[in-house]
Amino acid sequence: MKYDIILTGCIATDDGYSQVGPVLAELLGIPHATLVTALEVADQMADVKRELEGGLIEHLKIKLPALFAVQTGINEPRYASLLAIRRAAKKEIKTMGKTDISDQELKYLSSLEKLYVPPVERRAEILTGTMDEISQKLAQIIKEKGLI
Repeated sequence: MKYDIILTGCIATDDGYSQVGPVLAELLGIPHATLVTALEVADQMADVKRELEGGLIEHLKIKLPALFAVQTGINEPRYASLLAIRRAAKKEIKTMGKTDISDQELKYLSSLEKLYVPPVERRAEILTGTMDEISQKLAQIIKEKGLI
């Protein structure tokens, strides 16, 4: 099977695990990037921007073939013309099973050990007083919790 680029979404709506893209890339032995917000391709190289925590943007150059898990707003969708829709309706859709892709037995690369709803633990403490009093109370709480 020949390909240069494989595009997937970032997050599965059923579980939110974001595993499809990285697992597929690992199985194919190709590089990948997740959370992609911009993608340009030239000369068998992809110029990629991806979103990191805190709104930071990472800029990468990745050699093709590669897989990219893209964010929702990456592209403005183009709508097909009526003629293109009619042509597409006449084309054969090839259905492939797992033996068409590989004769190897499937391996699970991850497993779910426990799925549960965590207990609700709410405890808020409102600190009152002057700024100096609040600062001292906050410092004491942090020390008691062993955070400093």
